[in-house]
Parts: sequence; C-alpha cells; structure tokens
Amino acid sequence: MLLEIKNLCLSFGGLKATNDVSIAMEEGKVYALIGPNGAGKTTFFNLISGVYKPDSGTITFDGQRLDGKRPYQVNEAGIARTYQVINLFKKMTVLDNVKVGMHTKLKSGFIQSMFHTKSQQAEEAAIIDKAMDLLAFVGLKNHMNDLAGDLSYGQQRLLEIVRAMASEPKLILLDEPAAGMNSTEKVELNVLIRKILARGITVLLVEHDMKLVMNIADHIFVLNHGQKLAEGSPLEIQNNPKVIEAYLGGGAKK
Repeated sequence: MLLEIKNLCLSFGGLKATNDVSIAMEEGKVYALIGPNGAGKTTFFNLISGVYKPDSGTITFDGQRLDGKRPYQVNEAGIARTYQVINLFKKMTVLDNVKVGMHTKLKSGFIQSMFHTKSQQAEEAAIIDKAMDLLAFVGLKNHMNDLAGDLSYGQQRLLEIVRAMASEPKLILLDEPAAGMNSTEKVELNVLIRKILARGITVLLVEHDMKLVMNIADHIFVLNHGQKLAEGSPLEIQNNPKVIEAYLGGGAKK
C-alpha cells in the first residue's frame, strides 16, 4: 500500500469532522473522495497533508508514519497538494511559482546561494530546466515570464498542479481541480490526470463534478458527516443505495 489510513479522528469542539475513517490506496491509480458539502473532504486532505494534526488514528505513507508531521515534512516524504481556492503567488512569474514548488528538494544553503557557488549555479540551472519541462507538460511554457495573476482561471489551476508536481511527489492530492473550469477545460483536465498517472504519480482528488469522477477514478471513497459511507469502483458507487440517498441522487450515471 502506498497510503494507509486507520481510524482517523479529528474534532473541532463538539463537531466530529473526521470520525474513525480508514482507507487504503495502492500505487498507480486514480482515487476520488466524494461527498456532500460539509462531509469532511477538505478536512481529510488537511489531515493527510499535515495542516491538521489528528486526535487519534494513523497515517502511513510509503512505510513511514506521517500523522502529526508538519506540512513540509509531509511534502518531503512525497505528498503534494493543490487547494480548493487557488493559492498561487500571483505577483510572481509563472516560472518562479514552479521553482517555489521545489524548495524541499534543494540542497544549496544560505552561503552557497549568497556567493553563487558553482554547485548553486548548477542546481539553479537544473531547477529551471525541470520547471520548463513541467510547464511544457501542461502547455504553459510560453507563459513562463507572465505574472501568475495574469493567467486565465483554468491556466492558474494548471499552474497550481504543476507547482505541486515540482516537488516530485509519489502522491498528489487535487482539491476540486475542475472547479470553475468550462467543459473544454474539464476534458483537458481528464487527459492531464492520466498523463500525471503515467509519470508514476498516484492521484487522489476531491471533486463535485460526478461525470469527471466517474470517468477518471479507478476507486472512489464516499464521506458523509465525517464518516466513510462507502467505497468501491465507479459502477459500485453509482449503484450503492446509501450513496444515492446521501449524495449522488439520480443524475450521477452516464
């Protein structure tokens, strides 16, 4: 298992935002986490990525315990994420935003950077090459010198995904990546997720667009009121009476 979460719990006062949730994920698949508003999906992402510390339960990633670790430690371990609300450095260039995503992988320290040593210069050149490769991967290479805030909404979403990929993760968490995208951009996102998977990066996404989820996910987890309601293949989830009652309704099937 790449990611194994057991009996995860987190409460805010008297509210159990995550209540005894357990999931397991293998490498090389696309997973989706769905549920109605307030089900605890983003809270669950925040627990995995180290934004929140669980009250109890364990998070094991690639054989390493991560529960209680800080976000930068989680990123160093191989997990990267995007956010429900776009969280770019909008007054920095597109290229610099991608370079920021590599900060946990840099080896040059303060002294090397201050004196621009040969090792620091070589590392900087390698960073730029890698950033350019990633920007080309999503079609943003020609925007490398543009300010991130000047990109279209869909392009900003792509840039945030690229910045997450820059840290060379084994698992990427995508929090509502299709939010605000038009139909054409959603088709392109579907293709992009498959390309990310082909690079050896496992994907877990939170998404409300059920057509996208059912087309892209290999396995789906359903949360409701902070608890795991169901899990299974897209077909199993579409036909699960509890899921239909709690969330999907009649419009989920293709």
